[in-house]
Amino acid sequence: MSNSSPATVMAKRLLDSQSYWKTDAGRALWDVQRACLGPVIENRAGRHGLEMGMGPSLMNVSAIAHPIRWAPALGVATGPSTLVCPPDHLALPDRCMNVVIIHHWLEHLDAPHHALQEAARVTADDGRLVLMGFNPLGLNALTRKLRKRSSEFPYNGQWHKPSRLRDWLAFVDFEVERVDYCCFRGLMKATCRESWEALGRRNNLPWGESYMIQAQRRQQSAPIKRVRFSLPTPLPSSSLGATRSTSAHVYPPDTAGRPRTR
Repeated sequence: MSNSSPATVMAKRLLDSQSYWKTDAGRALWDVQRACLGPVIENRAGRHGLEMGMGPSLMNVSAIAHPIRWAPALGVATGPSTLVCPPDHLALPDRCMNVVIIHHWLEHLDAPHHALQEAARVTADDGRLVLMGFNPLGLNALTRKLRKRSSEFPYNGQWHKPSRLRDWLAFVDFEVERVDYCCFRGLMKATCRESWEALGRRNNLPWGESYMIQAQRRQQSAPIKRVRFSLPTPLPSSSLGATRSTSAHVYPPDTAGRPRTR
C-alpha cells in the first residue's frame, strides 16, 4: 500500500499527462478544445476565471482579466498566482468565479463528485461551469478498449458519460445548458481533418473524442429588497394597545368648603 499523500498522487498524474499534450494527437485535441471553448469565454472580459486543467492553459488567450490556474501541489504550480489546495476544498469564497473550467480532472480524481461540488460552490450565479472530458461513446473509445490495461494518459482514467455528469450537476443544483462534441478523427489518427471536424461540430454529432458541457446554477440567489414602513400621522395610543392614565388636578375648596376637581 502506498503511503503517498493525495496531493502527491495527483501531482504525479498531472506530470504523467504532460507528455501526451506534446504529441501530435494531444496538440490536435487541445487545439479543437480551445476552439470549442472560445465562444464561451470570449464575452466574459474583465471577470474572474478558474481553470483546473491537465493540459496547457485554455484561458491564456481569453479576455478574462483575472484567470487563476489550479494545481494539486506546489511542485507542479505554473506560476506565483497558482491556487494550490485540495480539489474538494478550494481556497476561494462562495460564488466568486464567473468561469470555472475542469479539464479532464474528473477522470483522474478518486472522488470526482466532491471536486465537482466544490467547483459549483465557487461558480457565480451568472457564471458558467465548463466540464471537458473524453467521450466514452466516441470513436476513439474503441482504441481505449484495446488498450484498457494501459497505464498511460489518457487511457488510464475513468471516462464518464455526459449523462452521468448531468446527474452529478443536478445534485449540486446545476443544470446543463448544452453539450458540444469535438475532435472528430478516425481510429488511431493523430490529427483532425477539417472537413470531418466541421461536419461533426456543425451537427453536434455525439461521436467526437471529447465533449464540453456548459452548466449554470439552477436557482440563483434572490436579491434582498428591504421594505420601508412610513406612518404619515401618529397613531392614537389606543390603536397601539397602550393606555395612559393621569391624576386629577385638585383646586382649592369652594365657598361651601367642598373640594373641586377638573
